[in-house]
Amino acid sequence: MSNAAWRWWHNRPPYGPEALAATATLQFVSNQEASAALGTANVPWAQPGDQLVLGRVSWKRPPRPQKDATFWIVLLDKRSHLKAAIQEVTSPRRDKVGLGSHGYLMRAVDRYPWLQGVAGHEVNGSWWETGECVAVFAADATPVTFAAVFPAAARSPQLPEQAVPTAPVALSNLLVALINMGPDGQIYWAERLLG
Repeated sequence: MSNAAWRWWHNRPPYGPEALAATATLQFVSNQEASAALGTANVPWAQPGDQLVLGRVSWKRPPRPQKDATFWIVLLDKRSHLKAAIQEVTSPRRDKVGLGSHGYLMRAVDRYPWLQGVAGHEVNGSWWETGECVAVFAADATPVTFAAVFPAAARSPQLPEQAVPTAPVALSNLLVALINMGPDGQIYWAERLLG
């Protein structure tokens, strides 16, 4: 197989976003509502002036799930292009979801400019990452439920490298995306679910 043919095959998605028919919802909730929805006591705690957002992303199981592929769920504030501070996540397969980031998400930003901020932001020539993404390590770990806190602006970090999106925020300011990453960090596709 030629190098070009291998590259084409290697970067070819096993299925497109249409196979998943993914949907997303966001809503403002109280601390108690977040705890009930997540089924855990480990929920982010919104203080007075903060806003607590509960998100849910669900999809149909793909026809041919790929081994070692990852879905990334991203919650971005479109006003600041910063990732939200997602602090808790759950799914029916709790062992297959977590919080984090990946340097290869910059490849998604290169292909999909509307994802600006998903891989961090530059401040004075250095690269900084705040906020978290949801990592999903199994195609059947659906639905995924997560909670994010938008802190009151008065309590948010003042240094630009520590900047996080702050309250007040409207749901229309938020973008939810689903990114499909292959086992070698290839970005197969990204789909904008909300915003």
